[in-house]
This record gives sequence, C-alpha cells and structure tokens, in this order.
Amino acid sequence: MPKRVLQGTVVSDKGDKTIVVRVERRFAHPLLKKTVRRSKRYKAHDENNAFKVGDKVSIEETRPISKDKSWIVVTENQAQ
Repeated sequence: MPKRVLQGTVVSDKGDKTIVVRVERRFAHPLLKKTVRRSKRYKAHDENNAFKVGDKVSIEETRPISKDKSWIVVTENQAQ
C-alpha cells in the first residue's frame, strides 16, 4: 500500500527533532454546497532540526517513531 504524502505549514519547531505541521483540506459541504476549510496538526520527524515556523513542507506516513509521531519530513516546498 502506498504511503500518504501531505503538504502543510510548520506551526511549531520547539521539540527536539520534531515539528508540528498544519495540513489544511478543502471540501464542499454536502448540504450547503459551500467550500469549507478544515485543518489538522501532525507531528513529524525532522532529523536535523532544519525547518522553522512558516516553512511549507511535505510529510510522509511512516512507522511510529514515538507515541504520537508517525510522519517524517520528505521535502521543503517552494513558497508560492
């Protein structure tokens, strides 16, 4: 089964080798037919502490690294 890859923005880099990434998804509300934005925060492994708050990154699903960290950073996205 392929691993999921998500794009998001770093919202915290206070943990050692850990960043928190906010991933936003947009979808049409089933009843109101209006576009709705929902976001979720994922903890991701950042081996070199290379990423800072505000960076756009891609994260990939992996084996559990800690109790609530099951994602790793794969690349930094270029800002649009």
